[in-house]
Amino acid sequence: QVQLVESGGGLVQAGGSLTLSCAASGITLSSHTVGWFRQAPGKQRSFVARISPTGTASYTDSVKGRFTISRDNAKNTLNLQMDSLNPEDTAVYYCNAFVSYQYFWGQGIQVTVSS
Repeated sequence: QVQLVESGGGLVQAGGSLTLSCAASGITLSSHTVGWFRQAPGKQRSFVARISPTGTASYTDSVKGRFTISRDNAKNTLNLQMDSLNPEDTAVYYCNAFVSYQYFWGQGIQVTVSS
């Protein structure tokens, strides 16, 4: 069965960096389109970044140039490097995979950016 577990969140000051990781089991991440969403308090869950099996990455406009999505195929993990963080990036971040015509989600991890 598919399981996705996020790690690496926490509290950081504005301008700082964090790296999120998503450990996958039950699937091979490199065989699927996988990515990250986030949900801030009082807001809808929104797309952040995704990467295809061919390695093509895409990002929402607000994080372009600051966030980098990648896979570590040997470890079967998905990563999100977040630089130049600002308070608007504060949210619960979710790992996501599209597998067999279904979306699978991690439990979410908190990222808080202080001003």
